[in-house]
Amino acid sequence: MSMELHPIGHVRSRYKKRGDAPRQGRLSDTVSKIVIDPAYQTGLFRIDGEKHLFVLCWFDRADRTVLRATPPHKNGEYGVFATRSPDRPNPVALSVVDLLGIHGGILEVRGLDALDGTPVIDIKPYVKEIDGFCDE
Repeated sequence: MSMELHPIGHVRSRYKKRGDAPRQGRLSDTVSKIVIDPAYQTGLFRIDGEKHLFVLCWFDRADRTVLRATPPHKNGEYGVFATRSPDRPNPVALSVVDLLGIHGGILEVRGLDALDGTPVIDIKPYVKEIDGFCDE
């Protein structure tokens, strides 16, 4: 089985190489931009009413052969599916970002840990009643 993805845009970020980005974007105040391709800009209709978004990126510079990783502040290796490592067989990154503004087809966001030029494959609204857990 094969799958075909089409990027809807790309990230503009001050993070140029792997060591530049924080381990978790939510822990950073850095502002990035998501540039949506003109063919998909109609899909942004009413997104300006959202406070937080899920952004799915394709970490195109990831090592796709990694199956084990050592998370920060943990002892020993874990299977990659038990970590948030960017290196994984299918490097789909999921980030929750704050939507700061929208200017044409450009979203200004805070909390994204993607490198400059990273393809964006989808955006979805964060819905507190569905996505938030109160039992933790």
